[in-house]
Amino acid sequence: MPPESDPPRDADLNALLHAQRQAWLREPYPQWEARAGHLKALRALLLTHGDALAEAINADFGQRAKAETLLCELVLARQEINAALRHGPRWIKPRRRSAGKWLLPGRARVVPQPLGVVGIVAPWNYPVQLAAGPLICALAAGNRAMIKMPELTPRTSALFAQLIGQTFAPDHVAVVNGDASMGAAFTALAFDHLLFTGSTRVGHAVMRAAAANLTPVTLELGGKSPAIIAPDMRGARFDHAVDSLLTGKTLNAGQTCIAPDYVLLPRGLEDAFIARARQRVARLYPDFAQNRDYTSIISAQHFARLQELARQAQAAGAQLHPLVDIDPNDPALAAQRRFVPAAVTNAPADCALMQEEIFGPLLPLAPYDTLDDALRHINVRPRPLALYLYTGDKSTIDRVTRETVAGGMTINDTLLHNAAEGLPFGGVGASGMGAYHGHDGFLTFSQLKPVFQQSRLNARNWVAPPYGSRFERVIRMMLRW
Repeated sequence: MPPESDPPRDADLNALLHAQRQAWLREPYPQWEARAGHLKALRALLLTHGDALAEAINADFGQRAKAETLLCELVLARQEINAALRHGPRWIKPRRRSAGKWLLPGRARVVPQPLGVVGIVAPWNYPVQLAAGPLICALAAGNRAMIKMPELTPRTSALFAQLIGQTFAPDHVAVVNGDASMGAAFTALAFDHLLFTGSTRVGHAVMRAAAANLTPVTLELGGKSPAIIAPDMRGARFDHAVDSLLTGKTLNAGQTCIAPDYVLLPRGLEDAFIARARQRVARLYPDFAQNRDYTSIISAQHFARLQELARQAQAAGAQLHPLVDIDPNDPALAAQRRFVPAAVTNAPADCALMQEEIFGPLLPLAPYDTLDDALRHINVRPRPLALYLYTGDKSTIDRVTRETVAGGMTINDTLLHNAAEGLPFGGVGASGMGAYHGHDGFLTFSQLKPVFQQSRLNARNWVAPPYGSRFERVIRMMLRW
C-alpha cells in the first residue's frame, strides 16, 4: 500500500481540472491509435496488478475471495477493454444521415466528438470495476478523466491511485481520494460529464451539485430490484430458479446494486423456496462460519444497518429464516462482519426492509395470487435498476418485458445483463439515468455533433426574403409533397 498523503483541497481539484481541460484543448480529438494505446495501458495495469488489487479489496472488506474479485472486477474490465479495442475504430467514424429531399444536394453526417474532461465517482462495493468501467468508455471516446475513489475501501483506493499515477499523466487520468466532503467538492466541479455510481439518496445531492454547472450526469443508483418466479416454474424448474437467485443474492454477500432485492413467488411456495435455498447455500458455502468464499459486510456500520432492518421487520410481525444452521447472533460472526443469509416472510409492506434497498443477504419473499398482482406490485413502486423473471413461457416473457419498466432485465438467471458485452447498463427513474458499457458508454461520453454541408449549387435563395410569388409556389410544393 502506498504511503498516505494529504487529500487534495478544493483549489487542488480545480487546478487539476484546469490542467486536464488545457491538455484536452491541445489535443481535442485523439486519433484511434492513441486511444487504443491508453486502453492497452489500462488493461496491462489491471492484469499485472490484479493480485495486489484483490489483496487490497480483501483487506478492505475483511474477507472477500480473490476468485470473486477476479471474476466480478477484473474479468469484466478486461472484456470491456477488449470490446472497445475491437469495435472502437468503427465507433469513431462519422455516420451519414439523411439531409431530407429539400436540402439536397447538401450532405448530413454525425461526428462523434470527445466531450473533454469526465468526472467518475466510484462506489465501494466493486471499487475497481466501477472505476475502470466508466474510464474505459471515457478513454475510448477520447476524453480526459478524474476519478473519485470510495473512502470505505482505503487500501484499494490508494493502490488504484498509485497505479493510475504510474500509468497516466495527471493531466490525462487522475485519481483523488478523500472523505464525503471531498466527494461533495468533486461533484461540484464543472466537468463536461459526470458519472456517479452509488445510492439514490446521495444521487440527489450529486444531481443538485451538477446542476449548478449544468453538467450532464449519468447516475447509476440502486433501489429494490424484484425477481418474479412465474406460476409455470415447478419441480426442477423451481429448484433452478431458487438456486440462481441465491447465487446472485449471496455474491459479495448481497452488496451488489443489481442483486435481487425481493422475490415475488406463487402463494404457498414459500416453504419450498426456503428449503431449497438452505440446500443451495450449504452447497455454495459449506462450513459457513469458516468459509473463505463468503464476503464480509464492508463495515460495522453497514452490518448494524442490516441487523436493524431484520430487527424492525421481526418486530412488525415478519419471520426470519436463516439459511444456514448457525446462530445469526453469534458474536464471532459479528466480529468478522459475516452476516448470515436469511429469507424473510410476512414482512409488512411499510417496514424499512420492504422500502429501502437492502444491499445485503436478506431476501424477503412476497407471495402473489396472480401474475397481474405481481406486475401491479412492481409497477406501483419506484422503477428498479434490475428485474429478474423465471419462466419457460414465451407469452409471460413478452408480457413482463412489455409491462414493466426497469433499468435492465435478466430472464432465468441473475446479474448477467450487466456482464453482456453488447448491452448498455443503467437505471431509470429512481434507479438512475443514462447508461454506459460498450458502444453505449462511448456514446455517453461523446458529443454526437450533427454536421450539414451545403452544396455549392443549392436552392437556399428560393426560400429567402423578399417573399413573393416564387416563394409562394415553392412553399405550396413543399407543403403538398
